[in-house]
Amino acid sequence: MLETVWLDDRLVRLVDQTLLPHEVRVVSCATPDEVAGAIRGLRVRGAPAIGVAAAYGIALAAACASALPGAERAHTVEAAGAVLTAARPTAVNLRWAVERMLTKAREARQEEDAAFAALLRREADAIAEEDRAANRLIGRWGEALIRPGERILTYCHTGGLATAGYGTAFGILRAAHEANKGIHVLACETRPVLQGARLTAWELLQHGIPATLITDNAAGALMARGAVDRVIVGADRIAANGDVANKIGTYTLAVLARAHALPFIVAAPISTVDLACPDGAAIPIEERAASEVTHVGGCRIAPEGITVHNPAFDVTPHDLVTAIVTEGGVAAPPFDRSLAALAGAAAGSG
Repeated sequence: MLETVWLDDRLVRLVDQTLLPHEVRVVSCATPDEVAGAIRGLRVRGAPAIGVAAAYGIALAAACASALPGAERAHTVEAAGAVLTAARPTAVNLRWAVERMLTKAREARQEEDAAFAALLRREADAIAEEDRAANRLIGRWGEALIRPGERILTYCHTGGLATAGYGTAFGILRAAHEANKGIHVLACETRPVLQGARLTAWELLQHGIPATLITDNAAGALMARGAVDRVIVGADRIAANGDVANKIGTYTLAVLARAHALPFIVAAPISTVDLACPDGAAIPIEERAASEVTHVGGCRIAPEGITVHNPAFDVTPHDLVTAIVTEGGVAAPPFDRSLAALAGAAAGSG
């Protein structure tokens, strides 16, 4: 798999996801503002991946400010953190990664210039490496839930390019395929910007995983026909009670899964669990540009003047979720207890 995002000298480099599957292009960001722009513009996307990108954005700020006096250096890094945190409000991994990097910067504020930049670079590298390790553990825990021959419906894109590598919900699919379980994946196209059709389908082909691309509105009919055995999705933020914010349309699939008595599984690293957020009502939902709905591939499909509502995410209530797979294990209801236990164990081991 391609590396998703990394720091090369004083440039943050990332695979431009808006160009896939037609072109694989690495773009460079020379400033934290450019990294934030890449996050807002979906050139890098996926909750874990934007967290890693933000971490490298802070490391970039530290490198660029290394020759400044101490107070100016600290201000530059803190300002970069504010810009990056504001890039996308729903995915908690972004805020988590920025806060972790700023904590390291405050602890290291007395270090020499070069040492300060090197410390932040190592912290960003650690965040990326921890995400790759977490993804593989998510895959291992989730694969154990899969029976041979299952037909698994997934949504949006949760693969290697949405993370630092391997994938979350996609990581479970990948692990099941690597275990020769004979799965078949049903990938929803995921309107409005078609992450499923463009990115998930591309990664499924890259890994040779048997798959079929479907329109989002075909999911219910396939479930009614008995052609789906399980739904597995990712998450951008999970509240303390187990409510899950994910790509708009996830809630619809959860309702359909409940109506057809199908397991509905969420996969995400523990960094996506926000124990300070009591429930889904407290999760901010990003509203994105109308052009994502009115245009496809740069071509207008809707009439001029039509009003558009384009929330990027919805919230699936915890009572529609069968299990939440993390790197620390599988959380089962009641999620307020199981998620707190997993988060506590992770903090203790860290």
